[in-house]
Amino acid sequence: MADLPRITAAGRRARLVLRHRLAPSVREETAEAVAEALVGLHATDPATVFLAAAARMRAPTAAAIDGSLYEAGSACGSPALERIRCMRRTMFVVPAALAPAVQSATAGAGAGRHRAEAAARLRTELGWDETRYAAVEQEVLAAFAARGRATAAQLAADVPALREQIVVSPGKPYETRQRASTPVLGVLAAEGRIRRTRPAGSWTSAQFHWAPARPLPQLPPAAARTVLARHYLRAFGPVTLDDLKWWTGWTVTDSRKALAATGARAVTLDEGTGYVLHGDPDEEPPATEPAAALLPGLDPTAMGWRHRGWYLDPAHTAHLFDRNGNIGPTVWWDGRIIGGWAQRADGRIVHHLLTDPGPAARAAVRAETERLSAFLADTRVTPCYRTPLERRLAGGG
Repeated sequence: MADLPRITAAGRRARLVLRHRLAPSVREETAEAVAEALVGLHATDPATVFLAAAARMRAPTAAAIDGSLYEAGSACGSPALERIRCMRRTMFVVPAALAPAVQSATAGAGAGRHRAEAAARLRTELGWDETRYAAVEQEVLAAFAARGRATAAQLAADVPALREQIVVSPGKPYETRQRASTPVLGVLAAEGRIRRTRPAGSWTSAQFHWAPARPLPQLPPAAARTVLARHYLRAFGPVTLDDLKWWTGWTVTDSRKALAATGARAVTLDEGTGYVLHGDPDEEPPATEPAAALLPGLDPTAMGWRHRGWYLDPAHTAHLFDRNGNIGPTVWWDGRIIGGWAQRADGRIVHHLLTDPGPAARAAVRAETERLSAFLADTRVTPCYRTPLERRLAGGG
């Protein structure tokens, strides 16, 4: 059998810069165009959506990104972007047209497991049996019917059971407590019955209003997985089977079937066998201009692959990730992570380079720092997940 075509790490980085809009010449006009290029934007941390979009837009404003998220921008009167719990049961913002496939391929398929896990947790910690859980859920839906939209705190005022406390990660150094509202609302969101709307405060606020969700068309799960795998390959390819499994949260079997259904072809990577869509050339794409970018914590590019050695030096992992595997704010140069950044209490953006990329790169990073500072203006951003380097920089170290 003939040897498979080989795609080098340098070739993958060139694709990353081009397809993930990390060079000035390939930036987009709108947040929805950015989301389409990347399949979706991580939304667990509300600031990530705005910062990830702004880094890839020509002239970003918070108002324009807000409009894509919350204002009607389509013929059906819905926003251009949908915020749903999907890949790995994580909150994403995805293009409205792709949302039914994403929902059916991920959140819909895992909703039953999510409900069972939440029910077991509430039964163990709070003594809720199925009847009690169902009654609380009905009270929550009745509160939505009365209010239209509400924060978790407002719902807890209407439904006292939501204020009951459960323990998260018991016995761990990072053990915390949370209200029962978190798993109850999480299940309803995973099932596509409710959705997050505007935050209660500014765009950096983690306190969102919830509202009944717009019903999304249900697609056959296998067909939906094929659609999502094809979009992932278009944006992130070449990828390994392990990358696809990790990014989606699917089983190995479902990942293999979806990959085969896309008609993807095999190539050789440093990590082993990878896959690209037919028509995706093996040759390295034409180089863009030198590209620097400051990306936020949980950015979809930084979190897009299971195997990251081709764009991240393993020696830098301890500086840039927290103990649960969440990446913090990163500095990029030509498709490679070279450092991290943070915002201090006085609003100043500071960065630290973990490797010396040379004078041209340092100048480009300074220019991106100024661009980010202009976008943020008087806004202050603290990542939901603090990493060692970000903490040190934010604290003045």
